[in-house]
Amino acid sequence: MVGEMVVTTRRATQADAGVIARVYNQGIEDRIATFETRPRTAEDVASWFDGIHPIVVAEAAGQTVGFASTSSYRPRECYAKIAEFSVYVARDHRGRGVGRRALEALIEESGKAGLHKLVSRIFPENVASRNACRAVGFREVGIYTAHGQLDGVWKDCVIVERLVGR
Repeated sequence: MVGEMVVTTRRATQADAGVIARVYNQGIEDRIATFETRPRTAEDVASWFDGIHPIVVAEAAGQTVGFASTSSYRPRECYAKIAEFSVYVARDHRGRGVGRRALEALIEESGKAGLHKLVSRIFPENVASRNACRAVGFREVGIYTAHGQLDGVWKDCVIVERLVGR
């Protein structure tokens, strides 16, 4: 329960691709959490379901209000059990603990999938994401300086990691 809102989580399926794309596109539009600038379609998101990398959705009052996903970290075999992760929350549900709940569920599903570690990069000013990660056991490793451009501006990224199962 988050405030007065009960948040549940579950493993996502391809049937969730449309709503996941909608939530992700809000994050892209708001320029707060990703270097991506091109909106995604349900078909784009459906391609994320590879049978290896878990995706979860967070729901409140019967609606999907957020998601957390994993994807391949690097193609080399030595990194096969490491995954990148992302978390996005619908605009009208941000700041209510949805992202933290989605992360908790993603960590659990990642363990079931046999993953060893989750990693990501967060814009330094995205305090909500940094706090959610900290709350579920991620540590901040360091900062990539001027790591990528968003709308022509070089942005730093805070690197986070968490071993799964710890």
